[in-house]
Amino acid sequence: MKRKVAFYTLGCKVNQYETNGMAQKLMDKYEIVEPEEGADIYIINTCSVTNISDRKSRQMIRRAKEINKNAVVIALGCYAEVAKHEIEKIDEVDLVLGNHQKANIDKYIEAFFEGKNIDDKTIEGYFYDFGSITYTEKTRAVIKVQDGCNNFCTYCIIPYARGRICSRKPESVLNEINKIAKAGIKEVVITGIQVASYGKDFDYEYKLIDLLEDINKIDGIERIRLGSLEPLLIDDNFCERLKKIEKMCHHFHLSLQSGCDKTLKEMNRRYDTKQFEKVVERLRNLYEDVILTTDIIVGFSNETDEDFEITYNYLKKIKFYKMHIFKFSPRKGTVAAEMKNQVDSRVKDARSKKLIDLSNLNEKEYLENYIGKNIQVLFEEKEGDYIKGHTGNYLLVKAKGGDNYLNKIIEINVIESENDYLIGNIK
Repeated sequence: MKRKVAFYTLGCKVNQYETNGMAQKLMDKYEIVEPEEGADIYIINTCSVTNISDRKSRQMIRRAKEINKNAVVIALGCYAEVAKHEIEKIDEVDLVLGNHQKANIDKYIEAFFEGKNIDDKTIEGYFYDFGSITYTEKTRAVIKVQDGCNNFCTYCIIPYARGRICSRKPESVLNEINKIAKAGIKEVVITGIQVASYGKDFDYEYKLIDLLEDINKIDGIERIRLGSLEPLLIDDNFCERLKKIEKMCHHFHLSLQSGCDKTLKEMNRRYDTKQFEKVVERLRNLYEDVILTTDIIVGFSNETDEDFEITYNYLKKIKFYKMHIFKFSPRKGTVAAEMKNQVDSRVKDARSKKLIDLSNLNEKEYLENYIGKNIQVLFEEKEGDYIKGHTGNYLLVKAKGGDNYLNKIIEINVIESENDYLIGNIK
């Protein structure tokens, strides 16, 4: 009888991709089940981007033993990487592994039950490939092409958790996407910890734009979507080549974090607001229907009322479609956690609300501009009488229709907007 394995996954798409990779490695020898069903082995893929993520990771570890007190609990991922000794003190944990050990999870489990130790010689800067796996979200596939980060922003623990940049070989990426295309999946999302750095660690000239051009040639793939990007990647040469990639989705998530140059400098971001604005201008000149989204941190160490107002006015000018607002939380082990002049939580709350209100206003205006227009939608799921999906520039759309429209790109006419989505009729 096969042992049962269950996963808890916290954090980003990269973690979700890696959980799927581990599950596919284990499914021949183990039965993969949902956590609440009760499992013999629980694998907790932890996150450490914030202190709250650490706490949730610990909660999931303890939750596993509550479901089955005799289960083997394995903690791995970013929190396990940066706080191994801390996690080892948790009574419920049986084995602690890092990020680079995920790709060999089957060997670590076998060794654990045999009472053996693995002589682990992980290599800094080496991409640990799960092989040919497919991680899908509804009708799109998520492809991890890169890991690690060299930027060392003052608020971020990720370079310590993930190590230096390392890129997946192009042939491995393209083989996986060819397999996905043959399975009938039409959209791929290219993701990583710092996607913009793809290829910088190769000893030959092959960058992210080269990879995108090669993906564009794969029959069956109709949409290519990018995960979060560092803005400095998007120079004139990148845009000139990007425009020729007809399958490229016109949605870009640009990591800004602040609209104040003083704050950006203290965050150790590698650009200023003028450079960022130039990137926005390039993309809006490139695509008439481009949608830009971003992340913003409010209440960063030393952020004064004046600094915040500079950010607010800058964001009003840029007018993103949507902004993800985060209240700064000092992360132990980072430079920012040691900075003086931490901002009061009530001030953070007020600043956060002001930016969320701005984001909601922008989103409403963007959506209303589409009423009466015809748009192309890749429908992904059924919900009652409606089918739901996204446009190429990542607007959520609902229309009345049946299952026969799923995983197809269909033209609709927009009749109204409601909350954060558009409603239309299939033409």
